[in-house]
Amino acid sequence: MTPNELNFSGGPGALPASVLKQTQRAVECLDETGVSLLGMSHRSDWYQDLNAQAQSNLRFLLDIPNEYEVLFLQGGGSLQFAMVAMNFLQGSQSKGQYIVGGYWSAKAPLAAKGLGEVDVIWDGRSGGYKSLPNAEEIIKKIDAKASYLHFVSNETVEGLAFDQDSLPEVKTLICDMSSDLLSKPIDVSRYGLIYAHAQKNLGPAGVTVVIIKKELLEQGNKEIPSILSYAAHAKESSILNTPPVFSIYVLKLVTDWLINEMGDLKQMLAINQAKASCLYDALDGASNFYSVHAHKPYRSLMNIAFTLKSKSLDQSFLNLAKESGFVGLEGHRSIGGLRASLYNAVSMKACERLAAFMSEFEAKHGS
Repeated sequence: MTPNELNFSGGPGALPASVLKQTQRAVECLDETGVSLLGMSHRSDWYQDLNAQAQSNLRFLLDIPNEYEVLFLQGGGSLQFAMVAMNFLQGSQSKGQYIVGGYWSAKAPLAAKGLGEVDVIWDGRSGGYKSLPNAEEIIKKIDAKASYLHFVSNETVEGLAFDQDSLPEVKTLICDMSSDLLSKPIDVSRYGLIYAHAQKNLGPAGVTVVIIKKELLEQGNKEIPSILSYAAHAKESSILNTPPVFSIYVLKLVTDWLINEMGDLKQMLAINQAKASCLYDALDGASNFYSVHAHKPYRSLMNIAFTLKSKSLDQSFLNLAKESGFVGLEGHRSIGGLRASLYNAVSMKACERLAAFMSEFEAKHGS
């Protein structure tokens, strides 16, 4: 298998082989225009069609209701932390509530400081970010007058994931789904706003998908610059400024792949569950040789963070894994260790090969 097929990076993540081939051809020349993808105008009819097709694919895959807008923005999840607060907090009398489940979600309330009251209703830092709150813990802290409740559905660093069906109903639920959007079906109607930067399951870095209820657009702050306003972007169909044409093109190809080759998100979920089980079984079955960071009830299907008995063994594992063709298994700098990310384009075959490598390494180095 090639390094592309054995790419377990936390992001940018692997892309399907068929998407890479189509993108390569398009960079040289788009068949329908005779021009390189990198030179196509965002004001062209071709781009208008691309924008519409990409939106349509997302609406189909996620069954997005008509009362929601689909936007293509820039700046990644980091900009969304600020945009959420800028649009929906309007002074000291307003409040945004946050769940901090890991390294990534800890950044969100920081971006809202000074824009309104910031209320972190749960923070897993003291427990090492190894678990997440249950519905009862959240309900006790919810303020019905708060503008929104923000959380991250999947923590890429620690390998934690919410059971979103168990989350309580709140007035405006806002979710960063950057690392698990399109990995499974979701009920969009439960959310006021969903956002996801692309470089996990959607495509390359450069575009961020925002799915927002239209009534929220009307409630947004009218005093902020238009480039930071969801309503302004919606009014201009995500062409308020020059959009990231390349990234949106690849996103469209990825969603084509999901529809035409994978079937639907129910089938994608089944595949992702099998991939994750393959690796978790290998880790759990190794007689305490490996230690998974997340507690079992909160384990992610997308990211598996783990360590061995010593940092020297972690490094030995990485060194041998690289020699064996595996890519991207380094843990995040905040917690170290190792991490295998199983985004949609990572195949079952690649997971089976990594599981076999884990077993072989344990057999050689375990006591």
